[in-house]
Amino acid sequence: MHTRKFILLAILCLIAFIADIALGSVTIAPKEIYHALFVDNQSIFYQIILNHRLPKAITALLIGSSLSVAGLLMQTLFRNPLAGPDVLGINSGASLGVALLTLGGASIPMLIGNSYAQVIAAILGAILILALVLLTSTKVKNTVSLLIVGVMFGYFTSSIVSILQNLSNPDTLKLFITWTFGSLSAVGWDQLQVLAPVLILAVLLALLIVKPLNAFLLGSQYAKGLGVSIDRTRLQIILITSILAGTATAFTGPIGFIGITIPHIARGLFKTSNHKIILPASVICGATVLLICDIISQMPSFNTTLPINAVTSLFGAPIILWILLRKR
Repeated sequence: MHTRKFILLAILCLIAFIADIALGSVTIAPKEIYHALFVDNQSIFYQIILNHRLPKAITALLIGSSLSVAGLLMQTLFRNPLAGPDVLGINSGASLGVALLTLGGASIPMLIGNSYAQVIAAILGAILILALVLLTSTKVKNTVSLLIVGVMFGYFTSSIVSILQNLSNPDTLKLFITWTFGSLSAVGWDQLQVLAPVLILAVLLALLIVKPLNAFLLGSQYAKGLGVSIDRTRLQIILITSILAGTATAFTGPIGFIGITIPHIARGLFKTSNHKIILPASVICGATVLLICDIISQMPSFNTTLPINAVTSLFGAPIILWILLRKR
């Protein structure tokens, strides 16, 4: 039964991937996609597909999968269905790094708007908050307390970002606001050479700790009884989540709701909480959903490309409300 569902999900993901390449301001038929990529590399379609749509679709696959796995790990760690990859403040740290560069770096004009500079700033900001969270996790053994600490870090960094926004000039403020909308098209082939290996490695590391994750679902005492090291597993979860969420945010900006909603969709489809099933299911579901959101964001009828964050929020908010009402 699970194998059939995985095959259907993989087919749906492939269809969404092809549709994401085909649809946009210029619609390209699947036959023309094949012809442009494998027969005539001098056509205008070849340039559109290779330089813009193909890297964007691959980015959607990677980011959707990574944020979904990060959200699943956080929900398992905190045993909270509404936990997401941003609860440790890692995304806020990445935003702080970009804000310091974009809003506070007016004296270094050659860095403003530079995509690599933004990525480095976001990663450094995420690493800073990660270091603080890891330091705190060695002192705070209670998981709920750690959740509160992560939320407080998020509030603290958000307040600094708000101050920088208030003090910045309109031009640099516009650059930062545009980054916060989230964008898959900002990632090209050069950035993918860094983004893809990091995210794929982090997802593989998550797959290696499936047994401890399943033990966590039954409570820390039961996990200890099974021989699981609580502190080591918690540290592994925090590190993997930080790599996934921090790297994704650094390259594409903050993309909300995917990390919170996709694990619930995977659980609903497969009717289980076993991470051996749910984790790969979250990978495929996350990739598929973000591809669909990207397709919606660039529909020709809009005459413009909608911010990916707006589309994921429209998709995710009703699901969160449904979860809250269902759980009472």
